[in-house]
Amino acid sequence: MLLGQDPIQWEKDTLEKMTRLFCRAKHRRQNPCPQCRELITYARQRLDACRYGAQKPPCERCHIHCYKPIMRDRVKQVMRYAGPRMVIYYPLDALRHLVKKNAKV
Repeated sequence: MLLGQDPIQWEKDTLEKMTRLFCRAKHRRQNPCPQCRELITYARQRLDACRYGAQKPPCERCHIHCYKPIMRDRVKQVMRYAGPRMVIYYPLDALRHLVKKNAKV
């Protein structure tokens, strides 16, 4: 566990924060638009179904690609935009992500 939180829940929360940042900037919405809400819901469902559970590797290192290609592209788009901005808006989440991403699996 990272800082006492369930890793799956932490990833859900982080992805939601990133999607909210993306939607606020790209779709000019204070709350996520229907398309971004759909992405959040889809990602949460996929994380709930992850066969690795609490020991799950970062998705980019996983051998099993459980996202549909269109949704994977949408998540990549969100992460490309929001990832660098996480340092400003959510510095602890950004640091935790870097630590997990660079940890040996």
